[in-house]
Amino acid sequence: MMAKVTLRNLAAHKIRLVLTAVAVILGVAFVAGTLIFTDTMNKQFDDLFSRIGTNVAVDVRAKKVVDDEDGTASQPVPASLLRTIQGVEGVKDPFGNVNGFAAVVGSNGKLVGGGQGPPQFGTNWNPHGSYDLASGRAPQGPGEIVVDADTAKKGKLALGSTARVVTSGPPRQMKIVGLIDTGDLMGATVVAFDTPTAQRLMLKPGYFTDIEMGTTGPSETELRDRVARALPAGTEAVTGTKLREESKSDVAQFLNFFRTFLLVFALISIFVGAFIIFNTFSMLVAQRTRELALLRAVGAARPQVTRAVIGEAVAVGFVGSTLGLGAGAGLASLLQAAAGSGGGLRFTATPVIWSYVVGIVVTVVSAYFPARRAAKIPPVAAMRDDVALPQRSLRIRIALGSLLTLAGAGLIAAGLAGNGGNPMIPVGVGALLVFVGVAMLAPVISVPVVRVLGAPFARLAGAPGRLAQQNALRNPRRTAATAAALMIGLALITLVNVMGASMRASVDEQIDAQFGTDYLVQPSGAGGIDASALQKVKSTPGVLAASETYPGRAVIAGSKTTYMAADAAAISKAARLKIVSGGTDLGAAGMMIDEKLADDKGWKVGSTVPVQFADGKTQPLTVAGIFTKSDLIGDKVVSRQAYLAHTATPAADAIVIDTARTDAATKAALERSLRDYPNLDVSDQAALKKEAGKQVDAFVTFLSILLSMSVIIAAVGVVNTLALSVIERTREIGLLRAIGISRRQLRRMIRLESIVIAVFGALLGMGIGVAFGAAVQNALKDDGLGVLSVPYGTLVIYLVVAAVIGVLAALWPAWRAGRMDVLKAISTE
Repeated sequence: MMAKVTLRNLAAHKIRLVLTAVAVILGVAFVAGTLIFTDTMNKQFDDLFSRIGTNVAVDVRAKKVVDDEDGTASQPVPASLLRTIQGVEGVKDPFGNVNGFAAVVGSNGKLVGGGQGPPQFGTNWNPHGSYDLASGRAPQGPGEIVVDADTAKKGKLALGSTARVVTSGPPRQMKIVGLIDTGDLMGATVVAFDTPTAQRLMLKPGYFTDIEMGTTGPSETELRDRVARALPAGTEAVTGTKLREESKSDVAQFLNFFRTFLLVFALISIFVGAFIIFNTFSMLVAQRTRELALLRAVGAARPQVTRAVIGEAVAVGFVGSTLGLGAGAGLASLLQAAAGSGGGLRFTATPVIWSYVVGIVVTVVSAYFPARRAAKIPPVAAMRDDVALPQRSLRIRIALGSLLTLAGAGLIAAGLAGNGGNPMIPVGVGALLVFVGVAMLAPVISVPVVRVLGAPFARLAGAPGRLAQQNALRNPRRTAATAAALMIGLALITLVNVMGASMRASVDEQIDAQFGTDYLVQPSGAGGIDASALQKVKSTPGVLAASETYPGRAVIAGSKTTYMAADAAAISKAARLKIVSGGTDLGAAGMMIDEKLADDKGWKVGSTVPVQFADGKTQPLTVAGIFTKSDLIGDKVVSRQAYLAHTATPAADAIVIDTARTDAATKAALERSLRDYPNLDVSDQAALKKEAGKQVDAFVTFLSILLSMSVIIAAVGVVNTLALSVIERTREIGLLRAIGISRRQLRRMIRLESIVIAVFGALLGMGIGVAFGAAVQNALKDDGLGVLSVPYGTLVIYLVVAAVIGVLAALWPAWRAGRMDVLKAISTE
């Protein structure tokens, strides 16, 4: 019998439950889309790596001393090893690889795939390699290249075209003699030279990045051991399987991070949706109090009534999950297109299972407490006209809400303090507790706030304004639950914007305080700056001095770390370093460190520090100077001579320039000197600030877009609440119409009520967001985030947007209320 009741109720409340299902659909779509997209990317990378190195049984390379994320610390192997390896029994077709940075300049004068986008690979052509020629022939001689077909298409180049190729040196005119089929490289570009040209441009003559080989019969492991016995110290042999697994592991690590990153935002959307589902079922149960009491009167037990309401929730969750799974596939397609990837989507059981688990479980859990309240309705209530659900005292709510808020704040503080472990776990749990706690306190907070927000409407809009204010105050719990959904989304968006504004302000302060050079030259993407570009800069009229800086990695005093190598005197002036002891004369074997590192290690001027460089050799360096903290250069500056002595392919990452004048003419002269280097940018202090601001703004915009899903779901919640409120107040609306209120006034009343609720939620959310932002900034002030900046203008815009959301959310409920038949409305029970 109760199953029939559940089905009947679903049919009777289709519109109300559809709006609830929308919240489930949007939340599930985010989860499903993320899982489908990352599964698809995993499959595409698996296919890609299954093609790469398929014939490689063993690979010989230099042993890694330090981590090498960007290739700057990798060491080459001498070409003479190729002859040694050829003499090992079982080796087939050994081939030396040369890998590095190479980019093609398109017909528009810009690098194809340049900037901070996908990588730009340079290599030597391997006839036994992973790529096949689609057309043309292999490169022969110093003036020929082959490129992947996608790069040629993007650069509007063709077989036989002459293109400029940029490596670490000056650009060269080279002829495209072949196009290669690389499959889907996710936007990466490939340029292949003949081996001597690749060595000269990207490595150095007589060396390879690594040497790969096949096998004539021995297993990979057996061949690896044979080759390893013939290798000199400092090199190693690894199986082809291990080589491919290492490459796949790096990609898998990034994809897992990306999946987790997106799922966090999906869970936020689902969390917001849970408030809406809870609110909807609470209102539905309240409106059906008499009906549920009649069921109790005719013999339905409490568990049966509870199961009936839970059954409705399961049905809503199932339908929402099914539609959300379909919407998730669409979202995955959009993400795939944004990533520049082709091919079809990959569907596995994982997104399907999690879509239904998340959708149904969240819906059922959200509906459980309203269902329990429904079961507690006494049968005698069916005989009363003014039946209503009993409400719990706000005292318990206030006590529990305060406890959760304080506990959440404590966890956030502990996480930001960084007392070991993963700080994101206590911060995330703390934020969740704060949101739940504030949501529980919201009914108490809403009364004075809504009075203030509704006061202007009551004065300016007359009767509709006063009624709107009273309606919002009538049920503080409902108003608070509706506003809480909007609160969460806007709190997180406000946090992101406060952090973004603080980052911009902190970077500006750092540049103002620490940027002491006139101009800075940097590559726009991967690759470095070679000596020819430095000479071009030095020969520019008006340039007084120019010095390059190098990024390095080493094991210093037993710890893997990064450092800067540079002319210490030049970089001290360029970064306005404050030397507290010693000086800038590093000689051939010196280094400078900041005060914190000196205190942590107990070093002082004259201390000798063992440094193992990327080539595996250890050289003691003497601390020549100690400086105050600098966010621009880090905590270590190593002698340029020491760096160059231990680096096979040095590539500068910046040139600091002092000029006679800093004006438009000087900057234009520098840009003319570097016009043949499309990968190099000339910046002054203002340009650095602008570029840093653009990067921060792009990240803030990206996060805000992801968080906007929760705001959309919250807007659906406002629509749902108002629609159910109109149904609940059908008789009241009929009476208002009967005593003379017009349709326009009625619609205005509902719109104003919606605006009050939306603005209340926005104010609550923005207050929490600013508080979170201030806490995070305070915790990170010693890590470069020294300035707290609240973007008041942006927050005012968000407040206006919240009011607009309130207007839009009220359109359909207000229209429906205005269309009610007065007599039928009055006769409604």
